[in-house]
Amino acid sequence: MRYKLTFVVGLALGYVIGTRAGRERYEQLKKSARQVAENPAVRNAAEAAAQNGRDVAGKALHTVSEKMGDRMPDAMAHRVRSLRDRNGAVEDDWGTTNT
Repeated sequence: MRYKLTFVVGLALGYVIGTRAGRERYEQLKKSARQVAENPAVRNAAEAAAQNGRDVAGKALHTVSEKMGDRMPDAMAHRVRSLRDRNGAVEDDWGTTNT
């Protein structure tokens, strides 16, 4: 899916750059892209995908933590945010939380 999306974005970008239709066509494409991005169905799908990714990453972390135990090097454990603090929400470098 990621490769298809990258291809479509590249195709659209190539069209915009290579077109001789000018600014009017560019503005039309920009407006269409904005409408798609602001569509509630698209936003819900993106949020659902992000939540599923967080859930899968959490399960993977739990599995790896169980199998690795205390054998994980301190340098690596320090870099993995969720290993540093396993008590709920953790604030990241930008002041937001991953709840």
